[in-house]
This record gives sequence, structure tokens and C-alpha cells, in this order.
Amino acid sequence: MPLFYCPDIATRHELPEEEAAHALRVLRLGVGENVQLTDGKGHFYEAVISEATGKRCQVDILSQTTPPPLWRGHLHLAVAPTKNMDRMEWLAEKATEIGFDELTLLDCRYSERRVVKTERLDKILVAAMKQSLKATKPVLGEMTPFDRFVRQTFTGQKFIAHCYSEEEIVGPGPSEEKERYKSSPFRTSLFEALNPDEDALVLIGPEGDFSVEEVQQALSLGFQSVSLSASRLRTETAALVAVHLMNLTHII
Repeated sequence: MPLFYCPDIATRHELPEEEAAHALRVLRLGVGENVQLTDGKGHFYEAVISEATGKRCQVDILSQTTPPPLWRGHLHLAVAPTKNMDRMEWLAEKATEIGFDELTLLDCRYSERRVVKTERLDKILVAAMKQSLKATKPVLGEMTPFDRFVRQTFTGQKFIAHCYSEEEIVGPGPSEEKERYKSSPFRTSLFEALNPDEDALVLIGPEGDFSVEEVQQALSLGFQSVSLSASRLRTETAALVAVHLMNLTHII
């Protein structure tokens, strides 16, 4: 049964224009045929087409269901967009298929791209949600300066993935920061650091990595340094690995 995205279906029993065109012109559905809808807010709806005229497709709701969550907590990825937007579009699609809740775009010191039109990314999130039969669409945030983003209040665990050594970040001599990491590696594996009972936020930098000052600022605000792999990863690969690890850890 086809799945259509209808964010206002709870109050307006009609498919949005783009979804209606797909239902009526591409799939050639007609009055009396059943369709499955999602509002992207966690609910599925079983419906039947009641009217199909021109570009409009109205439905009668037969039932509403709220599927159980596929993972615990709120999984949030914040990433500096790549210069090539095809890579970000690939990330948005695959991350949604795996499963996460929120995507924020970061404007960092070494960012290769500082302006992103989010309309196309949002459409990719919708398409991937429907393809993977999920009832919830990830929230897409606008481009946000790194400094402003890390100063916000977040619940749960906060991580920053980077490639710097301990000496590069906290210096060679004794310090409070070194005392903080005495009992554990400076960059713990994200998989080992994740707590499945808490929300999780992971920051992924641009191809040139975060700046030393950005990492230091994040650590001073309660973020934890983590490693994603023994290999050096491209931005979109690192981001997808982070989503996969969060999903594996928080799976129900």
C-alpha cells in the first residue's frame, strides 16, 4: 500500500498537492482505493480516497496507529555541510533510513559551505522516511554558527568527534583538563561512551576538522571527545557512522 506524507492530516483530510499528484497521476489511484498516510509526527493513518478531482485528493480516515519507537531517546546529529551537496543529500537519506531524530547544520571555522538551501534536504528526509516506512520525519535545523549551537541547553550526552591528540587540545603539561581524562582515554570510542538510557548529540566537523579552539570550547561546555574509527573518515561517512552507532546503542 502506498505511503504518503500528510503533515496536516489530523485536521485536513486531504493530500498535499505534490502527494496528490503522485497518487492520482503517477499511481493512478482512484475513489475507493486504500492508502496509508503518515503525519511525520509518529502516527500512521489508514484511509480511503473519497474524492479525486483535478489536483485534489481527499480521503476518509479509517484508523490511526502510533507504532512503538524503534530506538530510545532523542538522537541528534550536528554536522558541518560538505562543499559538494550531493554528499549531504546522501547522508540525509541514509541516516533517515537507519534512524535518528534531528539534523542540525553547523557553520564552523573551517566550513567549506556556509549557506545551504534546506528545502531539497527536507524533501530527501521525507522520501527516505516513506521509503523506510517510518512514521517520524527527522527535524531539520537551519545553518547555525558553532559558537551559538554549543552554548544551547541539551538534555542527555553531548559528544564532539575530532582527530586531535590530547596534547594538541589541553597542552603537554599538567592541567585540570588532563585530570579530567586521567581515568579514561582522551578520545573514547563513541560506541563505548554512549549510554542507551540517555539522549545523544554528536558533533561532526568539516573536512578540515573543527579548529582547536572549537574543540576546547565544546569540552568546556560539557561535551566529551570521541573517536568514530581508527581510519580517517570523510565528513559524511563520519556522520553516518555516528548515526549508526547511536542507533545500535539505543535500539529497543
